[in-house]
Amino acid sequence: MSRKNKVVDAILAQGMLPLFFYEDAEVSLEVIRSMYNAGVRVIEYTNRGAEALSNFYNIKKAVEKDMPDLYLGIGTIKTGLEAEAFVDAGADFMVSPIIDSEVALVTNNYDMLWIPGCMTPTEIHIAQQYHAKLIKIFPANILGPAFISSVRELFPRQLFIPTGGVEIEAGNIAEWFRAGVCAVGMGSKLVSRNVLDKRLYDQLYNDTLKALELVQLSK
Repeated sequence: MSRKNKVVDAILAQGMLPLFFYEDAEVSLEVIRSMYNAGVRVIEYTNRGAEALSNFYNIKKAVEKDMPDLYLGIGTIKTGLEAEAFVDAGADFMVSPIIDSEVALVTNNYDMLWIPGCMTPTEIHIAQQYHAKLIKIFPANILGPAFISSVRELFPRQLFIPTGGVEIEAGNIAEWFRAGVCAVGMGSKLVSRNVLDKRLYDQLYNDTLKALELVQLSK
């Protein structure tokens, strides 16, 4: 099985994709450890600060040593140069808020899973031309589950993951899965700024357990 398909299968099995960024590499690593200990095996670290690339290098080394079965991807990739830099840093997959042809080219060259962000049927169609196995619906809080329900029959067998505003709440998560998503993105509702700034690792561990349980019940 290709690396791309292994990551897709891991996301489908997990049913959610946690994502976050923090300026401090040590705190970032502890956040990843907390989620890993709760059962997470796929995480997206986002490219949303000047420290992202150096942090990713350091985190990836620790992951390879202590969490070898964890797939660590990078998000908010918008250019081919960024994509190449994080390939070199050891990213297992890439996520974008947009469709960019250069990012698509880099990831396809490395047989790497690329999850582009889409907001319209036209964008979904374009993403499919770039062989996107999994498409991020973003911003999900604006589009809502009804958008997935409305477009999924236009794109049979396409896998969708909403990101932005998904709540750790049974009704909300269940509504997304009923609409037809294969997994949900979990950002600040799971890894909040408060959790990061105050190093609330126990809270994060417990919230991650709850999120994973709600997802499995909703799938």
